[in-house]
Amino acid sequence: MQYLKVHKLLLTSITLLLFLTSGFAQSFKRTADGDTLNYTDAKKLKQGKWVIRVEPQRGNDGYEEEGIYKNDKKEGIWRQYSLEGDIIGVENFKLGGKHALQQYYTYLGDLVKEENWKGYDPETPYDTIPVYGSGNNEIVDFKIVKAEQYSVKHGEWRWYEPGTSRLVKTEKYDRGALEKDPNAFALIPKTANEEKKKEIPKTAEMLEWEKKNKGKKNVIRDGRTYNN
Repeated sequence: MQYLKVHKLLLTSITLLLFLTSGFAQSFKRTADGDTLNYTDAKKLKQGKWVIRVEPQRGNDGYEEEGIYKNDKKEGIWRQYSLEGDIIGVENFKLGGKHALQQYYTYLGDLVKEENWKGYDPETPYDTIPVYGSGNNEIVDFKIVKAEQYSVKHGEWRWYEPGTSRLVKTEKYDRGALEKDPNAFALIPKTANEEKKKEIPKTAEMLEWEKKNKGKKNVIRDGRTYNN
């Protein structure tokens, strides 16, 4: 009887130990300097410094990226490298979403694109955004929206010509919405009434004619004048 009690207690202890071990399982790697790398905590959440390798696939070049995870979300600066070790991107994250300035480079180190993003807190993903009128950038109203993504395009985006750093294109976003070009109205065709109102540049002959007939009434431009 005593043997059965001891045996049962032993089995219970082993079961409890296995449960605790599985519940607090952790994984990580060590760098050459002894630093912890690619650490996953007991809740299977990524923490600390990570290096991730993406192999080439479907015609896309492979790359490696390194940065910090906080509770399974990317945080702060992340850098991307080609598989040859050249830097090709510097990204910034906030609570897992892109935030602030992102920069991308060619394999030769030429800056080719800059993006600006706004990160949201996943717990409170709401924001007030402007509502623009038609034809210009005039703000006519504001509304509160829930962010469907944890980050949206926000600020100026710039594209550069590789090798020269010449700016070739810009776009500006306001919390996900592409702002209209303030000069866009100049590209809209004028109505018939607007065309009629268009002032015709005066020639020297017209100015001379107006000078001679200044103060006269009912002047007709056919050479005849009628005074009341």
